[in-house]
Amino acid sequence: MSIKAKRFRAQSIHHLIDGSGELGSVVRMAKLLERAQQHLRSSLPSEVAEHLYVGGYREGALTLITDGAVWLTWLRYERQRLLTLLRQLPEFEAVLTLEFKVRPVHPLKAPVTQARTLSSEAAHHLKACAEDTDDPRLKKALARLAAHAPDASRSS
Repeated sequence: MSIKAKRFRAQSIHHLIDGSGELGSVVRMAKLLERAQQHLRSSLPSEVAEHLYVGGYREGALTLITDGAVWLTWLRYERQRLLTLLRQLPEFEAVLTLEFKVRPVHPLKAPVTQARTLSSEAAHHLKACAEDTDDPRLKKALARLAAHAPDASRSS
């Protein structure tokens, strides 16, 4: 039994994206969803528009995503108005219903760093322990810890 590599001809990026390739339908759908999102955002009050995202379209149902339950409630009350707005676009005339989801966006936060302080008394005790220790590695580690005190260089 032999294994032969199949030789496929490389496809141009234009062929993949223009609609006749495998990625064409994905790119087309992404553009449609972006257009629907822009249309909805331009028609809604600014405080709501920044919290609205179009998530997907499947079998006549368009999914709208928001980042908070408050906006979800507002969108549910405005369901008919949103459907009317969407049906203004020729591509979305067949939208039957809207599905709503909440997906909170958590911004990345840097962890809070706490500056550690070592009192001069604690540094003095660490130095005393280091002097009384026979193990050279432990002695060196205790001396390094004692050096973290703000005035460790002055106290001896």
